[in-house]
Amino acid sequence: MTKQVEKLEGQDHFIVQRYIENPMLIWNLKFDLRIYVLLAGVNPLRIFLFKEGLARLATHEYKTPDSANINNQFMHLTNYAINRQESAFKQPVNIEEQSDSHKMSMKFAFELLRKQGVNTE
Repeated sequence: MTKQVEKLEGQDHFIVQRYIENPMLIWNLKFDLRIYVLLAGVNPLRIFLFKEGLARLATHEYKTPDSANINNQFMHLTNYAINRQESAFKQPVNIEEQSDSHKMSMKFAFELLRKQGVNTE
């Protein structure tokens, strides 16, 4: 990982993301939402939002970045392609059994967030 774009020179693949300080967490894990949108037209603008997206969780508990943990991709990145390689990664068994998996429906993630007092509307 790097904070300096100049250091990416010569590499083929990278993940670039803006780092959010004090991120919202589920089970003390960073997460992201994969939301599916269809742009059906631009004049007039027509956008359709699929209400059932995905939440993807990191596999290591989040700690504020410091020199000892900043390179821990399993703590700071939520990408499925990265976290599925971690032995702690838990794939959901089915849509009803998401209670301890690192990939879940957005609906289930919103239920967990509401229990934390987050307004998901």
